[in-house]
Amino acid sequence: MSSFAVRLRPAGGPWTDRQAAWRLGAVACLVLLIIVLMVVFVAVRAWPTLQHNGGLAWLGHGGDVDRQVNGMITTSRTPPATAYHLKAWPLVYGTLLTTLVAVAVGLVFAVFSAIFIVEFAPRRLRTVVVPAVRLLAAVPSVIYGLIGILVLAPFVGRHLITPERRASVQFIVQLDGTGVLVAVVILTVMITPIMIAIIVDALIAIPSGWREGASALGANRWEAIWGVSVRAARPAIVAAAVLATARALGEAVMISMVSGSRGFSPKPQDGVTFLFEPIRSLAASMVENVDAINAPAIRSTVYAFALLLLLSSLVLSIGGYVAKLPMRRQGIRI
Repeated sequence: MSSFAVRLRPAGGPWTDRQAAWRLGAVACLVLLIIVLMVVFVAVRAWPTLQHNGGLAWLGHGGDVDRQVNGMITTSRTPPATAYHLKAWPLVYGTLLTTLVAVAVGLVFAVFSAIFIVEFAPRRLRTVVVPAVRLLAAVPSVIYGLIGILVLAPFVGRHLITPERRASVQFIVQLDGTGVLVAVVILTVMITPIMIAIIVDALIAIPSGWREGASALGANRWEAIWGVSVRAARPAIVAAAVLATARALGEAVMISMVSGSRGFSPKPQDGVTFLFEPIRSLAASMVENVDAINAPAIRSTVYAFALLLLLSSLVLSIGGYVAKLPMRRQGIRI
């Protein structure tokens, strides 16, 4: 045993605190450098699209984005500036719509589900539910997409979309069951287990003495849970929302399967019909155009989509970190 322990020691002896700090710092800097190089690489590849569309002007609206993208496929190896013309607002709108609604709805379910699991569920039920939630969080997104396209979309098409509703928009879009509603529902089901798992761990980490102290001061059980445990776990709730939003922003295959996959901006003024209109996200557009990646205009446009998603994730991470700073003085650090 002693000889085995000796062999596990570093050849030059154990690291000092200073050596460990320098070496771990070097690894952290290397990771940061890789991220920076990745962003620079994507930005350079996306530059033709950004240049020929006037910077961020390509995020605006105007024309049929599907027709614009399809037109890029037939361009030559040295496409003219007009080949890069793009107005991607419908794709941005579809990404924001599905992501924000799914995260908002999922976060509410996640908070109350986590409270039930930690505070009210019997021990036997908790030992079953917690692993099940973690398993759901690890399910590949394509499985959710398969369920959506084979089960939920046909149900919506047969039972929720009336012939009158189809006829009201038949000259603009075709309603077949896939669309906003199915995409949001499936995306919510996909990201909610992630948030539940994080919030459950945070609530479990709250010292029981905090709630007992609130009860001793006259608070009932719900007041102690909401005013002490949930308040202390706010940094974890923010972290869960950020992680879920990042996954929702980058989701491509599932959204492509259940959203109707059309560059269209659903109109809230259409009433209930709005829920059944098709959309397409930026990530889904990247996946669907990968076969034409050899076309220079398409390749630059796909890189532009990737750059926008990378910058969105960066802003999201910074925003989450800033939001957690004032909360850490009153809660646990996650």
